[in-house]
Order: sequence, then structure tokens, then C-alpha cells
Amino acid sequence: MAVHPIISDVTERIRQRSKPTRDAYLDRLKAAQEPRPRRQAMPCSNLAHGMASCSEAEKQVLAEGRRPSIAVVTAYNDMLSAHQPYETYPEQIKTVVREAGGIARVAGGVPAMCDGVTQGLAGMELSLFSRDVIAMATAVALSHDLFEGALLLGICDKIVPGLLTGALAFGHLPTIFVPSGPMPTGIGNAEKAKVRQAFAQGKVGRAELLASEVAAYHAPGTCTFYGTANSNQMLMEIMGLHLPGASFEPPGSAKRVAYTEEACRRIVAMATGPRIMPIGEMVDERTFVNGIIGLLATGGSTNHTLHLVAAARAGGILLDWRDFSDLSAVIPLIARVYPNGAADVNQFHQAGGMAFVIGELLSASLLHQDVNTVNGPGLAAYACPAEQRVTGDPSILAPVATPFAGDGGLKILSGNLGKAVVKTSAVPEANRVVEAPCRIFHAQDELDRAFKAGELNRDVVCVVRFQGPKANGMPELHKLTPPLGVLQDQGYKVALVTDGRMSGASGKVPAAIHVTPEALSGGPIGRLKDGDVIRLDCQAGVVEAKVDPAELAARTPAERPAGGRWGTGRELFAPFRRLVSPADQGAGIFSFDGEW
Repeated sequence: MAVHPIISDVTERIRQRSKPTRDAYLDRLKAAQEPRPRRQAMPCSNLAHGMASCSEAEKQVLAEGRRPSIAVVTAYNDMLSAHQPYETYPEQIKTVVREAGGIARVAGGVPAMCDGVTQGLAGMELSLFSRDVIAMATAVALSHDLFEGALLLGICDKIVPGLLTGALAFGHLPTIFVPSGPMPTGIGNAEKAKVRQAFAQGKVGRAELLASEVAAYHAPGTCTFYGTANSNQMLMEIMGLHLPGASFEPPGSAKRVAYTEEACRRIVAMATGPRIMPIGEMVDERTFVNGIIGLLATGGSTNHTLHLVAAARAGGILLDWRDFSDLSAVIPLIARVYPNGAADVNQFHQAGGMAFVIGELLSASLLHQDVNTVNGPGLAAYACPAEQRVTGDPSILAPVATPFAGDGGLKILSGNLGKAVVKTSAVPEANRVVEAPCRIFHAQDELDRAFKAGELNRDVVCVVRFQGPKANGMPELHKLTPPLGVLQDQGYKVALVTDGRMSGASGKVPAAIHVTPEALSGGPIGRLKDGDVIRLDCQAGVVEAKVDPAELAARTPAERPAGGRWGTGRELFAPFRRLVSPADQGAGIFSFDGEW
């Protein structure tokens, strides 16, 4: 089925750009596939170590190589509400895989930190780098080389991109992602945001704020707003790495159990069928383009302008921000989920969810249908048939013919400050162009103090710099959302410009984020001064300082602020800060070009 010409052009551009690295990757994948099963060529002492914890029956099966050995890589811990349900998955998986004719074992665990716990705190400076730690931990888990397939248990912000990167390093293995679903709906997201803003203004105290937050985040399962974690789940489904419909079924339900069991049966079939489909072959340029389209059509997290770029490189595929921007121009916004609307992901799922979104996009030739998935060839099974495609709530889901917005709400900005990303799907049109004097900050707390002192009660562009990957690991600056939202509600023209990140829940305040080059790399953002007029134009795709070019170039760059390199484990990540690539290249530490 033909796709929209812009989608076709972008896909072909990616394919041509990636041909040398993709060809080299596929050559490595083919070399890793034989012999099969690999454990039969393993020295006996090595194999004995690998089977030592197994039952006698399992040892015999593994030694004979008659049945597939399935690796389980889990991000289970009790700190993440989304990952706590994984506690019971290994036994369930082992039982069903055994019944299906295979043997499953937990090959390893990966770390998983909760960005909600660390927002605005020192621990957030480890968050982005945890993605690459997770990729390496996935590789360690799979490095025993005893497996014919893998089930990956992960959901939240850096965990899924890290698992995907690690899995693509073992691209010769069939692989399925196994989700666990969102927590039940708590208080409304609008009410939660209202209490946060009231606290920022000093109108309510800590007790009231904590009660509100506990009512929102109250049970096992993924947080219910449409941030990075739930954007991950959307991506895994539209990229064909989940089973159809699996993303947003809640923990503990009969359907959730059935989805997990079917993933077990499916991975055994993928590892033993007549045409084994390894993840590195299955996930290609079309798959990643479909992921970007899903992100745009649903108003997903800006963090994926980093994560998709980084993960694609692990498979030899070179994405850039222009690909996102060009696709955004032709992909309509057909979902409204908080912060782009009032609904949460449970309501999105009940209204028709991913089956509606994928069905609409396929019917409008806005997705590659002819991709490989863990369910088999093609995306049709992931879509709701046209005759059944009626949304349960038109305020949450809209047809492509009458979308909530004509574009995907993600733009790439450029100008004399470099390149940046802005998400406009939740920004009112009246606030999409801001031109005002700037106020410079080197930390979130500085901005918060200025807000509380009344120093920002005016039209202002807040510049928060030295927040890039080289400076401090590129933390999310979600703590800035309430005070900036208050200023905007008071009628001021307000914007944020930063070389850091915003949360996947970034919302109504226009924010030029991921500014590249960052201040520590000599970017022009490091030469701005208080009072410089900055124009942020989300319509025209411009972020610029209204400063004479010669004057801007002649200024002495600001010095990196002292401190912030020790404590909460930050000293352990100094090598990452030295190695990390720029934001537009994924802000990762890995080189996939053969240079080591």
C-alpha cells in the first residue's frame, strides 16, 4: 500500500543516508546468527556453567538443543509503580514458555530509576545516562549467548529506549517487549496541575500538595498522563514490538494475563518457525518512521527526539531532527491526552486507543503497513477495522479527516542560537510567538527563587543553560512548569529556552528545548546576557537573539557554574559526560561507526 509522498520521501532519505551503516549492521547480524542454536557449539565447561541452576530435565533439553532457550531481561523493582507488577512475571513466563515447548530463564536485570522521584533533584542528572547503562546491562544479560529469543520487561522513560538499544546489539535474536499497563485513574490531571500552581504561588501548603500528588500516583502501574513512559508504550505497539492491543491494558486484568501468555507462545514460535524474524532485521527504516508518526499523531513526548535517534543508531539507521519536522508537517494530531487534553491513558484506551489511531493512520496512507512485527507481517492486525472505528469519546480521539490539529505539533527551531525542539500540541496558538527580554539562569532553583521574589512578573524569556548532556547529563526541567504556567496565566508572554530537557508532560508554555550546541560546547546560548531580546516563533520555526551577530560572537562565553559534579552518584558518570554526543545525535555515549 502506497504511503503519503512526504512519508515516502523521508523514509527513502533515511534509507539512503543510512545505507553504509545499515548494511554493515546487517552483515554483523548475519554473522551472529550461525551456528544455531549457538549453545551447541559452546565448550562443555561453559555450557555446564550456563545450565548449572536448571533441573535435570531442563539440562537435557538445553544440551540437546531441541527446544528454544528464551532470555527474560527484566527491569522489575519496587521503586517504579509501572514496574512493580513485573515481580510475578518470571514464574508466569517460565510456565507458559515450557508449555509452548521452550525454556525461559531470567538472564539478567537492568536498573530502572523513576524520574518522578528525582524531578528537580540531583538524581535527575543520572536519568538520561541511565538509558545507556540499561543498554549495556541488557547486553550483559544476553552476553551468555545461550538464547534463541528474548522477552524484555520494561516500560518507563529511559528503560524502553535502553532495552531497545541493547536488543539491537543482539539483533540476531527474535525479541518481544512485554508491558504491564497503567495504574487506575486517580484525580484529574487538570486538578493536579491546578494544585501544583497554587503551591508555587504559596496559596496551599505542602500537606495539600502531597495529598494531591498521592491521589494522582496511588497504585501499581504506569503513571496515567501521556508522558515519556506511555509514549514508550505507544511506540512499542505502533513499531510492532508489542502484541496488538497490549500497551494500555491495566495490570492484573484477565486480558493483561492473556497478553503476557500470548507473548510467551509467540516468542517460542518466532524462535523456531520456518522463517525466524530477529529484531535487527524486523526493525528497519519504515519501523522507525512509523514510530515518529505515532509520536506526532498522539502528541507524545519530546524526549523521543533523543531516544528514537539514539536507538535507531544501534540498528545502523540514522535519523535526524529534520525527519521529525518534515513528518510533523503532514501528520495530523488525532489524540488529546493530558497534557494535550483532559483525558488520561485509561480514558484514551477505553475510547479506542491504539487500534483507533493505527486504523485511522493506515486508512489515510499515513503509516507504512508493509512492515514486519512480532505478530507477523503487516500492521493490519494492530488496527481497528474501518466499519468498527468509532471513537468512544470525540474529545479524546478524532478521525484523520477532522483532526484536533493539522500537524503533529513538533517543530524544529533554528536561528542564531542553534537548533532546538519545541512541542506545540498543548500550547495555545496565542502563545506560540514570544519576543521579550531574557533572564539568564544556571539552575532551576535560581528561576524558582526569582519567581517567588516577583522578579519575573513581566513578559520574559527564561534562559536556563548549562543543562546539556555534557554539562550535567541533561536533566528534565519539569520543576519549571508550575511557575512558568502561573506567569502565563497572569497574562504575561512567557517562554523557556534551554539546552536541557523538559518532561514528557511538558505543556502549555512554549519551550525551546535541547538547544544545540549546548553552552558547555561553546553554543551561542552561553553568550547571552540578561536583557537580550529573544524571539521564539513556533509558527515560523525560529529561535534567535535580537543581538548584532558581531557583538554576540565577540562576547566572552559564560563560565560553567561550580558544583554539581559530585554526590548522588554523579561522580561515577563523569566519563559519560565526556563521551556524550550532541542532543540532535541522540545524546548517547555509543559509537556505532566501528571506531572504538
